[in-house]
Amino acid sequence: MGNWPVVGHEWALELLADALKQGRLSHAYLFTGPAQVGKTTVARAFAQALLCEREAGTPCGECRTCQRVAAGRHPDVQLIRAQRDTIQIEQVRMLQSDAALSPLEGRYRVFIIREIEKATPPAANALLKTLEEPPPRVILLLTSARPDQLLPTVVSRCQVIGLRPLPLEIIRTALETRWGVDPERAALLARLSAGRLGWAVEAQSNPELWEARSRALDDLLALTGDGPYGRLAYAEALSRRAEALDVILGLWASWWHDVLLIQRGLPDALVNLDRRVQLAQQAELYQPHQVVAALEDLVQTVRRLKANANVRLALDVLLLRLPRPAVP
Repeated sequence: MGNWPVVGHEWALELLADALKQGRLSHAYLFTGPAQVGKTTVARAFAQALLCEREAGTPCGECRTCQRVAAGRHPDVQLIRAQRDTIQIEQVRMLQSDAALSPLEGRYRVFIIREIEKATPPAANALLKTLEEPPPRVILLLTSARPDQLLPTVVSRCQVIGLRPLPLEIIRTALETRWGVDPERAALLARLSAGRLGWAVEAQSNPELWEARSRALDDLLALTGDGPYGRLAYAEALSRRAEALDVILGLWASWWHDVLLIQRGLPDALVNLDRRVQLAQQAELYQPHQVVAALEDLVQTVRRLKANANVRLALDVLLLRLPRPAVP
């Protein structure tokens, strides 16, 4: 769409372009959506549009300003991200100090704050003061994959733009045409991405992601044949890897879902395309009701973890309930 350096999310880009053309800008925007769905990409593109020398409502992508924003070198655009997994009050105070100054070159000062849910309570409260009394010619662009963890007062002072996962065909085509990924690998990445282009782009060049995926799936298969002591030992180890829990449980859910798809005669809808043979073997080993129960247990575990349940206890229950093959 136009010159936006963004794949998909057309409705959000149209909304932002209209606001810019009509001069009805909000002082703060909150971009929400799953991790790596494109929130920061859209925010950076909007910063380009806000400062673009052609003032066309969309970024031209060619002027010196657009290029400097894209490269992260424009003095009026700052990207603020978590340090040691939190956004500290000192970072917000520095933002407030900079926001009090006039733009150095452009029409606005733009602050992109990634993963605002990682702000400490003092940092969130300090930012709230800026949102309540925004300095002139300052625009705040916040991103969050967990808006439920934000102060309601922070959310209410932003225009919320919820980005949705992209259609898999759009991701597959973008990987082939923009990143030169071969068709078979692009199709697999699109399926695995769950509509998150950022994840697919990173995965196509990061072998560590592939190794982590393989380990998670191989561990699941090993656990189904393990006894209670082995399962509990794994639960104990996994409980200490909080940062990996969402990814691992998501991979396990995709596995059981694929097994169920084969059992129901829908192999064309598989996510883990590169493991078709193994999935077919697994579909023969379990009864459909076992697979459904495993999926339900995973969903319930994720809900418990989001509700701040005891991580070790939740994982113990999940792993002890893992099905054993019904067929020897």
